[in-house]
Amino acid sequence: MRRRLPTTLTGLTAALALLLTGCAGGDGHPDDGVVRLRFQSLAWQKESVDANKQLVAEWNAAHPKVQVDYVQGSWDSVHDQLLTSFEGGEAPDIIHDASDDLADFAYGGDLADLRPLLPERLRADIPARSWETTTFGEGVHGIPFLQEPRMIIANRKILEASGVRIPTPEKPWSWSEFRQIARDLTTAMGPGRYAVAWPLKEPVSVSLNLGVSAGGGLFHRGADGRVTVDFTEADAIVPGTVHDQVVTDRTAPRTTLGSGGSDTLPGFFAGKYAMVPLGFAYRQQIAQQAPKGFAWTVLPAPAGSEGLAQGVSPQTLSIAEDSPYKKEAMEFLDFFLRPANMVRLARGDWMLPTGRAALADPSLRTARDGWAVGAEVAERLRPAPAQGVRGYPEWKDKVATPAFQEYYSGAIDGAELRRRLVEDGNRVLARYQRK
Repeated sequence: MRRRLPTTLTGLTAALALLLTGCAGGDGHPDDGVVRLRFQSLAWQKESVDANKQLVAEWNAAHPKVQVDYVQGSWDSVHDQLLTSFEGGEAPDIIHDASDDLADFAYGGDLADLRPLLPERLRADIPARSWETTTFGEGVHGIPFLQEPRMIIANRKILEASGVRIPTPEKPWSWSEFRQIARDLTTAMGPGRYAVAWPLKEPVSVSLNLGVSAGGGLFHRGADGRVTVDFTEADAIVPGTVHDQVVTDRTAPRTTLGSGGSDTLPGFFAGKYAMVPLGFAYRQQIAQQAPKGFAWTVLPAPAGSEGLAQGVSPQTLSIAEDSPYKKEAMEFLDFFLRPANMVRLARGDWMLPTGRAALADPSLRTARDGWAVGAEVAERLRPAPAQGVRGYPEWKDKVATPAFQEYYSGAIDGAELRRRLVEDGNRVLARYQRK
């Protein structure tokens, strides 16, 4: 449980904030009658920032009595920044984040329960499986609005020249077929070239979320509500495939295991790698940076016993519990997330909307740049296995990341990977679940 400021200090901070912002009056509204909401956005790509700012400007033009101030945040520091702002009573009214970062803030009482505020249109438009990602206990503490499956970005010329079967959402590769395809491609490509490059600088979410397709879950909640780790045969399928491609088959290089997705693109463009598993949004970089004449395509990730299912942690929009303008904040979010606006946000971020109406938009169903393949996969997305697990950040950083990194490089075997994830992991999680 994180530390809270003493009540007297919190009250003093709030009082000072009211004086500094000119708020007064018994109804909680400023003297000039204009409600001012601070919206902290984490948009960072130019197209995404432009879409966010344009929507804020459109709202402000139509609502002179409820004005929204756009505040630029950063994904790199959002958790610590929010922690500090909540403790200091200075949190923005509207908060952009990701569902896997919300648990501590939701359970700590920092985020408003949106159930009494949600418009029925918005509630019905977003599938129940997406709402699960922002439900903590009985409360809903965020609106999931953008999601990013992991896809395979492939060099189309290499695949077509090799004669391998090209997968589709209707007929994807299985994980075992993917391994065999990688062997065939590597042989056809020749020395010094590889079928697939795995950028696994952050290996945990990739391993867990793709593992959902094979029936993996890793985290298990008991009848008493406590979460434990169990690494089953299903959990081992996807990590085992990656390990075998790197260590046994040598169809994937060790050198990219410590890389981020962007780091693999020069080699991909040069034909050193035929395929790179990447988040859907990386298509923007590829479309902008690929050499002239470079032909690329988007393929679904391999399927397992659960088909094309993947775990995801959607981007979210929440309202601070301390905001005096929750009703006005939700009115803005209802506008911000209208289907047409959700499409604009999705296209700006090169991601997929959660809303059914937005996902059906023809512009997100075009074959160009792989939008149609992504839209098909979106129907199979599920909450990430780590969703709502208290202590997950520490488990990930101290236990899972080094264990997966060593396993993928061949430094440890599968039995040692399982021991670390389960034995060491459960000791970490137990500290967060003491009653």
